[in-house]
Amino acid sequence: MAWRCSGSTNTELIENLFKAEVIKNERVKEAMLGVDRAHYAPSRPYSDSPQPIGHGATISAPHMHSHACEYLIDHLQPGSRVLDIGSGSGYLTHVLANLVTARPGSATPGQVIGIDHIPELVELARSNMNKSEDGRQLQDSGQVKFITGDGRLGWKENAPYDAIHVGAAAEELHPVLIEQLRAPGRLFIPVESENSGTSLSSLGFGGGQYIWVVDKKADGSVHKEKVFQVSYVPLTDAPRS
Repeated sequence: MAWRCSGSTNTELIENLFKAEVIKNERVKEAMLGVDRAHYAPSRPYSDSPQPIGHGATISAPHMHSHACEYLIDHLQPGSRVLDIGSGSGYLTHVLANLVTARPGSATPGQVIGIDHIPELVELARSNMNKSEDGRQLQDSGQVKFITGDGRLGWKENAPYDAIHVGAAAEELHPVLIEQLRAPGRLFIPVESENSGTSLSSLGFGGGQYIWVVDKKADGSVHKEKVFQVSYVPLTDAPRS
């Protein structure tokens, strides 16, 4: 099980997730091996558990980052454009960048935009990525950008996105995020079920948070699927000082 996948090193952690089939795709495995969680998690970086990073935020457990990448992988190709909402520590932003940045000789560089409403976390993410040469190059090239903003509104300036990841629980499936998806494109988002507007009680589901995978098809049609229950911090306004 995922919570048994902790390791003593980054490599051991990722290998344990792979052996447990939490990570299934070799590209996801390589992308996660390429980012040392010790640069992003202040304590117990190789524990498969969420860790506080300050300001009421957390870095999600590695198995949740693995799930997000696995569900989005078909839309994470070299040259793809990605929006990471609630980017927090910057860890998953870096992993996503490893999956979409252009290979040598490619004419189309990929890009990941990390957005968070807490300025201190935006600076933390930049600082964390600068701890590695790879992270510095990704930021210097513009292939990774961190911005301060309300992720519930997406980031229209760089839309459309091939993939959108949301790292905090939304009150609803925000239509603006679906609008900012490319066709085809995919959104991975935790949603508070009682507020999702999808008549979940009629389907036998109570309250709580669930991951939704939202696909915008090539013809512009939208398909929504609820996949599993989770527990995330809420996607809200920045805390008032």
